[in-house]
Amino acid sequence: MGVLWKLEPATAAKHRLYQRYLDAWWPILLQTSQHTGFSRPRVTLLDAFAGPGRYEGNEPGSPVFIIDRLLNHKAVERMHLSQKRVHLIFIEKDRARHEHLLKELESQFGALADLPVKVVVRRGEAGRDSLPLLTELGAWGNPILGIFDSWGSVNVPLEVMRRIARNKSSEVITTFGPNWFSRREELNADILDSVFGGRAHWTPAADESRPDERWRAWLNTYRHALQRAGFGYQLQFQLVPRTGQPLYLVFGTGSDAGLRAMKDAMWKVDDRDGESFKDPRTRGAEATGQLDLFQTEGAIDPELLELVNQRLAQGSITVERLGHWLLTETARWTSSHALKAVRVMRQDGSVVLGSTGKLTTKSWVSLPAAA
Repeated sequence: MGVLWKLEPATAAKHRLYQRYLDAWWPILLQTSQHTGFSRPRVTLLDAFAGPGRYEGNEPGSPVFIIDRLLNHKAVERMHLSQKRVHLIFIEKDRARHEHLLKELESQFGALADLPVKVVVRRGEAGRDSLPLLTELGAWGNPILGIFDSWGSVNVPLEVMRRIARNKSSEVITTFGPNWFSRREELNADILDSVFGGRAHWTPAADESRPDERWRAWLNTYRHALQRAGFGYQLQFQLVPRTGQPLYLVFGTGSDAGLRAMKDAMWKVDDRDGESFKDPRTRGAEATGQLDLFQTEGAIDPELLELVNQRLAQGSITVERLGHWLLTETARWTSSHALKAVRVMRQDGSVVLGSTGKLTTKSWVSLPAAA
């Protein structure tokens, strides 16, 4: 691969997801409270696989749109940007791409030292240099968003994730490229130990013989690794474009607001290219998109239907707790979908309520008893 490469459809969709998420993330962390005047002293974004900043078709890379959308955010006047408050770190290993990125950013934004936020562009390795850079810039003790978005192998040690997870109000996004699950045999076992936290954790995924299940096994293994690292919530999802190969993402956060912001970003991503976000738990059900969720009376998105049935197969649950499960355990569904789904499923007899009264979030719901 040369200095620049073609922007793949899945990457374009992923970038739209990042943009939507960051549009919500920046104001949450940077806007000053109208009541208390309180604002966080510092916010750091780390893009650990930054790339050259541009694609062959002249589309902007993540460093370019990250800076551009922050500086031109509709709420920028209330964020009080300064080089002390906002640090943007971009790491790129390849020398030629690193040089291209520097030139690209200076071409787009002028002298980086003159920007209202601190921009640091370093040549280095994500796994080796992320923690030292965060320490150097005094990021610890304040919110960090770490984007570990490699197209090839995932090789960032779990210790990096653990340090970020233990840092207040911090999050990570890790991307698995389309060929990672077939190329993992090429990785050194010691590297896998470092990434997943020990051989006992990743060996079952490596032993999965069914090709259609292998990516699910590895993705779930990484999700559990983020859980052990300390992230209270871990979302895993498959991004499927209309054309080209899918991408696989795992998002770790300890924040309810961050969890909801990521879900909201997924629903808002423009689907003109036909991409979809699929939950790894579903096997065969195709999500139809937000607009089709309850398009007609008695209809329900197949993916949501399958997920609700999976949870109810474990036992009865209140609608409120079902909503919490959808929010925290599934790729894109939120608490609000639970009541709507149960209402439709009740009408066709696929679920039963624990009482005959009005359906509310406190109602108990279960699958019908077997005949």
